[in-house]
Order: sequence, then structure tokens, then C-alpha cells
Amino acid sequence: MKLRYNFRVYPTARQIPLLAQAFGCARVVYNDGLRARKDAYGRGESFIPDNELQKMVTTLAKKTPERSWLAEVSAVVLVQSLADLYAGYRNFFAWRRGDRKGPRVQPPTYKRKSGRQAIRLTRNGFRIREDGALHLAKIGEVRVKWSRPLPAEPSSVTIIKDSSGRYFASFVVEVNQQRLPPLELDVTDTGIDLGLSTYAVLRDRKIASPKFFRRQEKKLRRAQRHLSRCKKGGSNRRKAKLAVARIHARIADKRHNFIEQETTRIVRESQAVYLEDLNVKGMAARRSRLGTRWFPSTQMCSNPNCGELSGPKGRRQLHVRSWTCNACGSTHDRDENAEINLRREGRKLAAGHAER
Repeated sequence: MKLRYNFRVYPTARQIPLLAQAFGCARVVYNDGLRARKDAYGRGESFIPDNELQKMVTTLAKKTPERSWLAEVSAVVLVQSLADLYAGYRNFFAWRRGDRKGPRVQPPTYKRKSGRQAIRLTRNGFRIREDGALHLAKIGEVRVKWSRPLPAEPSSVTIIKDSSGRYFASFVVEVNQQRLPPLELDVTDTGIDLGLSTYAVLRDRKIASPKFFRRQEKKLRRAQRHLSRCKKGGSNRRKAKLAVARIHARIADKRHNFIEQETTRIVRESQAVYLEDLNVKGMAARRSRLGTRWFPSTQMCSNPNCGELSGPKGRRQLHVRSWTCNACGSTHDRDENAEINLRREGRKLAAGHAER
């Protein structure tokens, strides 16, 4: 099983331009390869094989005056950038043939310079020194803030610069899959009812919505107002844009940390977890009628002897947080009732799969 371990890295003032050059060269090689294949397709020629394309846009291109600067970065960076292009075409053709299931896969498109940039290096392009420094080919040793040790030797590393100007190293590590100790099923299984006012409702607790964006909304509004007043192309606008990006990054980090902590706790405390297929975006949209796709967990009375569909229905009754069943007279909390129904239905489905 492959896992990713992300760590913050701190390149020096000399290494930052070298990383920017590597980001740019990887993007140029990717676009050159895509352009070559599109041009060949437009001329009615056969599909350019991967090895021939790599020779065209890297080996031969370095000998031309227009692309001679490609030799200044590691060849591993260029090869891995083209590997992303190859993977994009393979996924697209697999979807066209019907071999790849899921949503529609679009063909590769040209890369543009954006706030987030990345390069990938395999084992022959990086080394982890004994002192903890990360040595990158043609860049040097970069300081890494190790928050935990790696469980095995990484097979590749992706150097990422996000829109807020931070740098990260993402290592891919091969580890053996380990099972958590078993728990009592009849005590530790739970349904999860996702909501808007409450983030989620479990069997024994409710997870309140953290509202990270709302807490930073005032500061973000002030930063965006300052950005809109700065002159385009000026240094002040660049600084203001970076300030806005840092606020968004802080919000995203808090959300990610919150989700990781809660999901880890749920997995460790539960032997089985039952979820419903929800259209969360549809629930959040004001004019949308989409919510539960097929199972009426909110509308169904959770009384084992009832099951009447007399609960609140439709987006106009989202404000109804408790209701009384018309058939049996039981009073239900909207979210707790949904969790009970999900847990009960999940047990039935699990029992059906076990019988097969």
C-alpha cells in the first residue's frame, strides 16, 4: 500500500530561483509534448510514441537555441513531467474504450503558470542525508521540518509550492497494510448523518460544524478589499494577493486537520460505519431540491414498529429540527433519527453482502 507523507521545506534564497526554474521547465516540456501530439493529430499522422516524444522535447530540444536552458535543470524533473502527460492520455483513452469507470475523463490540456506549482523526482533525483537534509538534483540540500519519521525508504518526492508561497515535500512510501484490532460490532457500529447546521451526527455524539471560513471572513474581506485597490502589476498588489492566499491557506489547513482528526477517531472507535450517498453541494444550494439521493433517512420514523414516512420533506422544511410521527406519535430529533435509520439500513446491507 502506498502512502503520502507531507513535510514543510524551507529553501534558501539561492534555491528559490532554482526551484522556480525547475517548475517552469517542467511546465514547458509538458506543453511542448502536448503540442507535438496535437499537431501530429491535426496533420493526420499516427500517435507519437512515448519514447520518441521524450527524445523530441527533451534530448533534441536541449540542443536548440530556443530550449537550451532545459539542460540547466535535472533530467528527472523533465522525464516525470512527461510521465504525467502520458498518464493523462492513458486515462483518457481508457475512458473512451470503457475500461475506466467513473466520471468523464478529459484529454490533457496545456498547463499555465498558477499559484500552485510542483515537480516530481524519483530515487535517482533526490537523497535524504543523515542529518535530515533533502538533497535535490541541481538544487542542493533543502531543510525539511520532520514532524514524524518515514516508515520506509520513499520511492519519489514531489516538491510543491502553494499559492501562499509555502514549500512542501510530499514523499511516496510503500508500507504493509495493517488492520486495527477488532471491536464489538453490536456496540461500536454507527451511522453518520451529514448536515449543514451540524457537521455530522454519530451514534453517541454530534460533531459541531467548525465554520473555519466564517471565523476568517472578516479578515478575508478586509484583505480582498485592499487587494482590489492596489494597482495591477505593482509590488503592493503582489503582496496583497499573497496575503489573501495565506488566509485561504490557513482556512484550508484547519479544515484538513479537522477532517483528518475526526475521521481517524471514527475509524478507531467504530467497527462498522454506515454512510448515505448525499449530494452535499445540492444541499448547500439555496434553490436546489437535491438532498438524499435514494434513502429517506430523515423522513422515515425510526421506531422499529413504525417506519412511517411522515418526517420533514423538501428544502422548505430544513428549519424543522424535530418532528412527531403521525402514525405512532414518537417525537424525533431530525439528525438523530436519520442516524438510527442509516445504522439500521447499513446493518441490513452488510448482512446481505455477508450472505453472498
